[in-house]
Amino acid sequence: MSGVTGHISVLVADDHSLVRAGFRSILGDEDDIDVVGEARDGAEAVEAAVRHRPDVVLMDIRMPGMDGLEATRRITADTRPRGTRVIVLTTFDLDEYVFGALKAGASGFLLKGVEPQALIDAVRTVAGGDALLEPGVTRRLIEAYVKAQQTPSPPAAADFALPSSLTAREVEILRLIAAGLTNGEIAERLFISPLTCKSHVSRILTKLEARDRIQLVVLAYESRLIVPGQASGPPGVAPGS
Repeated sequence: MSGVTGHISVLVADDHSLVRAGFRSILGDEDDIDVVGEARDGAEAVEAAVRHRPDVVLMDIRMPGMDGLEATRRITADTRPRGTRVIVLTTFDLDEYVFGALKAGASGFLLKGVEPQALIDAVRTVAGGDALLEPGVTRRLIEAYVKAQQTPSPPAAADFALPSSLTAREVEILRLIAAGLTNGEIAERLFISPLTCKSHVSRILTKLEARDRIQLVVLAYESRLIVPGQASGPPGVAPGS
């Protein structure tokens, strides 16, 4: 996916003025990053995203009124600020709201205590079109939350159905993405070139209308293509081989 060129515009949404000022100070020192606006709650964040059309929104989850989860859902679904990506901010790395934010369209999350350079790198990474989290970390996060919500009741029906346009190979690669494998590891597992694997991933993203690999992991869980604790097969052996 192509990334932005030139300056990266950022909107900071948090109900604490000191947090907003801190992020603005850190990012404002970078030659390629401009903080174009601030928001104190979700409603202001949605309005500011439409007005400024930032490349990246730093979104606090827990805010008064409209929370960051709903704001993220509206921003990523709105065609007017198309291209805007959301990084959710949280105090806890296993915050129950994080999974919901990823489902809502966020491209990753950061802890509020993140080091300044890590914050800067995260903004550049997401603005460039990449997911913020390493796939395996995302999978472990989702598994931890899903397991915590499990009950003895029968498994629920899938929340999402994979489109019939996905080929068998694409479904296979989607399963491996959700299992936390990188493109290089998938290519080695399936005995294909990295370039071929990258092409498959691009087509999967297009067919599922997903923003990045994080969204592919979420969709794989929602479709029950992969379930918590499910193995993807022994190392070096393609599933079904």
